[in-house]
Amino acid sequence: MPRITNSQIFFRQAQQKDVPQMLAIYAPYVKETAITFEYQVPSVTEFTSRMTAISARYPFIVAAQGGKILGYAYLSAFHPRAAYAWAAEISIYLNRNKRRIGLGRHFYALLEKIAKQQHILNLNACISVPRSTDPHLPLDSVRFHEHMGFKKAAHFHNCGYKFSTWYDMIWMEKQIGRHTASVETVVPFSELKISVLNELTSLKISN
Repeated sequence: MPRITNSQIFFRQAQQKDVPQMLAIYAPYVKETAITFEYQVPSVTEFTSRMTAISARYPFIVAAQGGKILGYAYLSAFHPRAAYAWAAEISIYLNRNKRRIGLGRHFYALLEKIAKQQHILNLNACISVPRSTDPHLPLDSVRFHEHMGFKKAAHFHNCGYKFSTWYDMIWMEKQIGRHTASVETVVPFSELKISVLNELTSLKISN
């Protein structure tokens, strides 16, 4: 299996200039898979709006190799109400030619590290699953999250309809901190100390 080396790929916060490349990565997931239940590929304007809104509070990062974006991942609100502030949803989309080289594992390790510095305690993943073997929806995502320490927390049946097929949806969760009666306030990603941002910008993949 090919692996990525230390000098090839680095992570940084997504920028507006990255949106066309991120959309190019996301589009096949919309058009050809049930990994996302979205029907239409969003416009550059809509995708930029989503990224901007998420980035105000959470990390939205890309993996870059030279000028090419190989994938992106981000945290977002699990639920808008105040009591859910210590939980965040985690999402990842990779160039389909750059899977199974360790990229997803590094994305998740970095996002978990940032989440802990934000004082987030729970990471949650929303994953579509097929009722039977399905060409539009492999089980790779479930296996990946299990490998990363996530456990199934909920299963909803026949709740997503795409490609003339009904799909289930599960939530998987990973608790990354201690749940005590006294908690620290969640820090928006944009307000983390500058050293954290520098670490994100300069982080290199190492095997």
